[in-house]
Amino acid sequence: MPHTDPTEPHALILFDGVCNLCNGFVNFVIDRDPDGYFKFAALQSEAAQQLLDDHEGEASTEGGENSLRSVVLIENGQAYRKSTAALRIARHLTGAWPLFFALMVVPRALRDAVYDVIAARRYDWFGRQDQCRVPTPALQDRFLEPAAPR
Repeated sequence: MPHTDPTEPHALILFDGVCNLCNGFVNFVIDRDPDGYFKFAALQSEAAQQLLDDHEGEASTEGGENSLRSVVLIENGQAYRKSTAALRIARHLTGAWPLFFALMVVPRALRDAVYDVIAARRYDWFGRQDQCRVPTPALQDRFLEPAAPR
């Protein structure tokens, strides 16, 4: 598992490695993050599970499929889930995407309700893969470890 230099500023995005929508989101972020601020790990990986355990009070999720219904952002020692994670991620992307961070003024319950509707139907709408994403050699250093199949 590549180790990130703790002196370098990075944030970690934990995502559902078999979800086509989630993998598309990871590609979207990579394309708009030329400085490599974000690192990634599939929620199915041991590294992600350890990080979730470390941040249990902040971004814990229930077991089973529910634990895979939220993107998790770990930034500056804090864990963020659902719409808050997505908006905080957008703030670091190139182009006009940082403007979406203004949606943080919308109450979190409302933002997360919309997020939950999409998350609950993402496999039906976008499909899923049989195994977690395997990064290309060019992107290997952006991923903490490959995920175990689920």
